[in-house]
Amino acid sequence: MSTLRFLRTFAAVARYGSFATAAEHMALTQSAVSMQMQALEAEFKHELFDRCGRTIMLNAMGKSLLPQANQMLSLYESMRISAGGLDEEVGPVSIGAVESAIGALAEAVAHLKMARPRLDVRIMAAKSADLAARVDAGEIDAAVIIDAPGRRPASVLWTPIYSEPLVLLANKNMAPGAIPDLLKSQRFLRFDRTQRTGVVIDRALRKQRVKVQDFLELNSLEGIAELVRQGIGVAVVPLLRRSSWTRDEVLRVLPLPQEDARRSVGMLERARHGKMAVTAAIARQLTDAI
Repeated sequence: MSTLRFLRTFAAVARYGSFATAAEHMALTQSAVSMQMQALEAEFKHELFDRCGRTIMLNAMGKSLLPQANQMLSLYESMRISAGGLDEEVGPVSIGAVESAIGALAEAVAHLKMARPRLDVRIMAAKSADLAARVDAGEIDAAVIIDAPGRRPASVLWTPIYSEPLVLLANKNMAPGAIPDLLKSQRFLRFDRTQRTGVVIDRALRKQRVKVQDFLELNSLEGIAELVRQGIGVAVVPLLRRSSWTRDEVLRVLPLPQEDARRSVGMLERARHGKMAVTAAIARQLTDAI
């Protein structure tokens, strides 16, 4: 299946116009993306890109092969769905997601519907705790949420999808310093401690054993990032898979030293329900999209 993986990477490079950006979205290193594309070019016996510095563009051969590559990927997904026994007549499927995962979920469902147009999937956004309660009550079929500490009841099924490391966001115009020094000296922008992400961040801060200068508490990660851009303070946040923070000319992104300083994202659903073939297919497609 290596050729299919390479074709997915090829489609990502074509979409984002950069090996580095494609690597972020495919959860690969930039060198792995470069090696995959070289292997694909060797297999096709043609160059597929025009390379000019950091700019990557499809050449004529790459442009001619891209529609066929997308067609093969869609056909493979259709085969995988059929083999999994996916039934288009299961009725509407309701699935929720936290705000930071809603875009990836929508993309995953869109690709699934291209293979099975008659599937009826409805998407909504909400906070993790609200979505978990709605899954438990049977109001929705599944939810892509932040994992919570502690044991889960046997009545639910948890499928891990991806994790995001916690990082310190600082403005590049701030005086340089180590993470503890920045946390001590700068105003601290805190994510909402009533939310699961806020609990994960608070636990990581306690491990740092640094008393921060709490300035403002928000429940928007992008809102926090914007305040950091303005030089108002620093923040500890998860490094969103689809964010452009690492390429932002104003932001400094510093990883926390603890290896376990991460938040985990996965799909929560009831352990038994009639639409598990669909939710399993969505989880697989979402993993590919991420």
